[in-house]
Amino acid sequence: MRSGSGFFRLARVPTLSLAVIACDEERDLPRCLASAAFADERVVIDSGSRDRTREVAAVAGARVVEQPWLGYGAQRAFALSQVTGDWVLVLDADEVLSPELAAEIPAAIARPDVDGYRLRFRSELFGRTLRYGGFGGETHLRLFRRGRAHYRDAAIHEGVAVEGRVETLRGHVLHRPYASLSEYLVKLERYSTLAAAQRHAAGRRFSPFAAARMPWGFLRRYLLQLGLLDGYAGYVSAALGALSDFLKDAKLQDLERPDGDAPR
Repeated sequence: MRSGSGFFRLARVPTLSLAVIACDEERDLPRCLASAAFADERVVIDSGSRDRTREVAAVAGARVVEQPWLGYGAQRAFALSQVTGDWVLVLDADEVLSPELAAEIPAAIARPDVDGYRLRFRSELFGRTLRYGGFGGETHLRLFRRGRAHYRDAAIHEGVAVEGRVETLRGHVLHRPYASLSEYLVKLERYSTLAAAQRHAAGRRFSPFAAARMPWGFLRRYLLQLGLLDGYAGYVSAALGALSDFLKDAKLQDLERPDGDAPR
């Protein structure tokens, strides 16, 4: 067999990098890294963990890069600048590839006609997988060619833009974001503050009609989107989602007051 000007040319196998941004994730990070053990490199961007996140990542064979928190969009962009693979897989520490998805990825990134893939998500709340209430068809663009993607500079819901063709893979990512109600409420406080600040910066203002968002948000998730079929977990998810709607609006109103607190 001859290469170059010969009859056959051996195709180069694309390389894959896993990028994870993390802070105080020693509990969940090992499962995340293990699910993508087939990646050519795994990079963890740590933003000042006070637990054993960095040690856990190093033991798992990941390269650790320390970077103080820049905001979600900027931190993701920094992570993208630190990896070297032809393709990049982005996961959070509380996300795990299913075996089916892990087996699907190598063939997917070998395709020359696709530049990115949306991954299907299954979210789990307190031990139960949510299939309704708005979670059934959840997908996120998390796998893409490194040179064809860039992140939007946003405080939250940063998103990535990919130039080229994007498809959706069949396998799923299992997302287990909250181990307890207390953990959910701690994260909700932070996320709702960031969301309100982002809305305010974009010129959105509080509306008196916002008072209807909380009951409507619950009814939409629990009844119209059939969250009730997920049992008690579906009820809790709908209620907490409605609470999130309320907090974003209430904090937006706070920011409009002359003595309103600056977001932190």
